[in-house]
Amino acid sequence: MLAHDIIKSPVLTEKSNNGVAQKRYVFMVDPRADKVQIKAAVESVFDVKVESVNVVNVRGKYKRQGRTGGYTSKGKKAYVTLEATSKAIPFFETLS
Repeated sequence: MLAHDIIKSPVLTEKSNNGVAQKRYVFMVDPRADKVQIKAAVESVFDVKVESVNVVNVRGKYKRQGRTGGYTSKGKKAYVTLEATSKAIPFFETLS
């Protein structure tokens, strides 16, 4: 897998924006990727040094539309913490 295939999108919520000051970022990633692959992808795409990676498998939520119901898509979320000496990711700095 290529680095751009592993990182799907950033997670832009109020809770994830609270971690930007501590250099902690949240990304939706490919469900088949492991921590080592996620760390290498973030380091190569954003040119930063990663200290730790925590991952969470996200279940699909049950949603109803009238009588019918179904599940939203499942995924994998990665919490990436950068080293203190590393530069910040510029994309997240423009949001605050």
